[in-house]
Amino acid sequence: MDYEAEIKRLEDELRETQYNKATEHHFGVVKARIAELRRRSEKRGSTGKSSHGFDVKKTGDGTVVLLGFPSVGKSTLLNKLVGGNSKVAAYAFTTLTVIPGVLIHKGARIQILDVPGIVEGAASGRGRGKEVLAVLRTCDAIIILVDAQHPEHLPALMREVFASNVRVNQNVPDVKITRKERGGIIVHGTVKISLSLDTIKAVLQQSRINNADVVIREDVSIDQLLDVIESNRSYLPALVVLGKADLVSKQQIYELKRRVHPDVVVSAHTGLGIDELKERLYSLLGFIRVFLKEVNKKPDLDEPMIVRSGTTIGVVCDRIHRELSRKFRYARIWGPSSKFPGQVVRDKNRQLKDSDILEIHA
Repeated sequence: MDYEAEIKRLEDELRETQYNKATEHHFGVVKARIAELRRRSEKRGSTGKSSHGFDVKKTGDGTVVLLGFPSVGKSTLLNKLVGGNSKVAAYAFTTLTVIPGVLIHKGARIQILDVPGIVEGAASGRGRGKEVLAVLRTCDAIIILVDAQHPEHLPALMREVFASNVRVNQNVPDVKITRKERGGIIVHGTVKISLSLDTIKAVLQQSRINNADVVIREDVSIDQLLDVIESNRSYLPALVVLGKADLVSKQQIYELKRRVHPDVVVSAHTGLGIDELKERLYSLLGFIRVFLKEVNKKPDLDEPMIVRSGTTIGVVCDRIHRELSRKFRYARIWGPSSKFPGQVVRDKNRQLKDSDILEIHA
């Protein structure tokens, strides 16, 4: 069976059908069928001859992939961000492998990966697209770079990312599916659910789940329900960046901001938006700085420990040395999370805030 042809036929059918309550059930069945065909296609492909992927060693405090169509200016932007020497030329497919660079911002070392440009159909394997998109699953965030001269590329890029089972700027749906031996499908909702009970059951049955208890704690779409069923999705934060802003007029930039809603507008040539992009990237990764202090000494304000928001004192102890967490007695804190300077805290589960100064006693 030609899975790709059948998937295309079903996708065309959905595009030609208007979605409403009357067609909701049909949409659910067809989308579940497409998900099943994609699963079979991937399984068939995995048993064949494998091609070489991109093997990149992760370094630093976080890893970000720079994603876009060919000749969109990824290598130029990477050079501007990190001062690297990524090969740059005015023709497509300059980058033939993954080129890493390290951005240092507020003490954080952010690894940025310049991957080959993808094309439409990348998620199906066109132009080594599967290998490029597979890199996304190993990273912590994505920069989706769009040429200001070709804003129509953004929807196509987002389709390829979605088809590669990566969900951008979404949380894992709060849905729990517990399979059982018998008893059919029982759906429990703690909120008002837009999907009909028949649609939910049809999607589950098309996915070969005939007996299960389903608990839905937030309103979900058919796609989100399928994501829970498939349970192989990656959820990543992303920034949409409009590049080559120097090649269009200010009026065009104004119109593009209204149409495309980019997070940042940049020009690697003039430097426009580069500092803002660094700051937005730092925030996107959820970094905070913790300054360590030895007893009776001043804190080291030049080299903060970079951790993620929500990090506890215990996690910092583990980062310093495993034994330190076991021997922990108390800590003294100066900064945003302390009630007063030098506050004594005996709870290792106490969460820290950006710019806290921490003195650990063991």
